[in-house]
Amino acid sequence: MSRHGLGRGVLRPDRAAGFLDVRQHAPAPGLAALVDYYWNPRWDLRGRDPYEQKVLAHPNVHLVFEPPEPLVYGVQREVFVRRLEGAGQVLGVKFRPGAFRPFAHGPVAALADRAVPAADVFGPAVAEAGRRILALDDLPEMAAHADRFLLALLPGLPPDPQVAEVAELVETITARPQLFRVDELARELGMPVRRLQRLFAEYVGASPKWVLRRARLHEAAARADEGAGVDWAVLAADLGYADQAHLTRDFTAAVGSPPGRYAGR
Repeated sequence: MSRHGLGRGVLRPDRAAGFLDVRQHAPAPGLAALVDYYWNPRWDLRGRDPYEQKVLAHPNVHLVFEPPEPLVYGVQREVFVRRLEGAGQVLGVKFRPGAFRPFAHGPVAALADRAVPAADVFGPAVAEAGRRILALDDLPEMAAHADRFLLALLPGLPPDPQVAEVAELVETITARPQLFRVDELARELGMPVRRLQRLFAEYVGASPKWVLRRARLHEAAARADEGAGVDWAVLAADLGYADQAHLTRDFTAAVGSPPGRYAGR
């Protein structure tokens, strides 16, 4: 979590902290292999202008219980923008990387940059689950309803040992943002590059190169949001970039402004 409590990847968290609160809750033990956590953003902008919150998404698929209907969000490879207005809340299910594959009807890459009706994946019961969840205010109760809905689906899922393997691969990358090259990662894992690419397309929904780059950009944005001066040349070297210019190009392409300007607000 950032110092604002909004989580890594939320851009400009200092601007949102006054009206946006994001709470988290662990899933039931029986879901821990598939679900990272539930997330529950609550906002109150009554009497204020709408606000567009930008997020550098993680390599995860989400089921989001929201009005007017629950949606499944694939990996969002560009900056994700959510318009907030009035007062409200949603409950999101953050699946572990690769863990949505047993629920999907094909490769998870087909969901990339898309939001599809959750009923298309989970059937009509997901809408009723969403209505019950959003009628509640207590996060543990909301999480308990989500637990029951997802646990009821588990008996119909075929066992897939690659789910755990892929989750570990992504965790290796995100814990080490200094990793830079796919061939270097594949060599370290003792895995052919093509197999690594196929696994990520099938299970993650984004390429290994994208996941490597996003881990570095999360680190760069987190440093900028800390509010202290950042030596971008040193950070570029720490993250495996050839030079500061390369970091600046990546950051600007993803966030929309150069890192120095972003850090300067």
